[in-house]
Amino acid sequence: MSDKVAFITGASRGIGAEAAVALARAGYRVAITARTLADGERHDHVGTSSALPGSLEATADAVARVGGEALCLRADILDPPSMRDAAARTLHHFGRVDLLFNNAVYQGNGNIEPLLDVTEEQLHAIYQGNVFTPLLLVKAFLPGMLERGNGTVLNMVSHSAFTDPPAAGNRGGWGFAYPSSKAALSRMAGSLRAEHPGSGLRVYNLEPGLVMTEVMRLAGIDDAVMARFKPCTPAAIGALVAWLADNEPRQDWEPEAVLRGPAIAKELGLLKSPSLLG
Repeated sequence: MSDKVAFITGASRGIGAEAAVALARAGYRVAITARTLADGERHDHVGTSSALPGSLEATADAVARVGGEALCLRADILDPPSMRDAAARTLHHFGRVDLLFNNAVYQGNGNIEPLLDVTEEQLHAIYQGNVFTPLLLVKAFLPGMLERGNGTVLNMVSHSAFTDPPAAGNRGGWGFAYPSSKAALSRMAGSLRAEHPGSGLRVYNLEPGLVMTEVMRLAGIDDAVMARFKPCTPAAIGALVAWLADNEPRQDWEPEAVLRGPAIAKELGLLKSPSLLG
């Protein structure tokens, strides 16, 4: 184990959980956050109270199996005090954060609704989870990165932030609210690079392609639908996150714009990475 530390949001399942274990296997200690601490807990997902597979404790067990150390921190990206507390507890426990992976996203109603139907409350929640909470965490960890002269911020963005929808959200496309929040988040990387040149800070936008998640299954999207879009796996993107933690992206990948996860994972031979969650 090295003294490097990664802080990962949305680490109870999916890409966040796979990234936590991949980073631990690469020598990182990991602070993992999500709403679900233990298996079987019910939370609101796309307007439905459900107990989805996965939890922070399950991720921590997988981290331990590869010889890593995980700090489990129950926190909600819609609850700023809980996220501030998670950041403070991480710095108290580990003393530093070298990699911030802003992975979690808002999972409630409003993401695909037509513009005229999105409520002000939904829009506020989407921007809290997808913009304001990542900003809160950057502000918590950036001073330490700048003081040490190195650090990495990975912001999970979305293809939908940069592309017009092929159809309305309820007809196979996407709406306004979610893509606009991801477009806003994507502007952070360039701003930080311009504000801190020569500081050793690395900031990247990572676009994971289409990845089947438990929340998407809950919303009624099945494997037959996903197969039309050549989806990427959480394990492949998690492995790529671990690779990016300690390697410089090639310039032809356009790292100052958006790192296209599936294409890069293919070049690195990571597309068939096995799940590390057991």
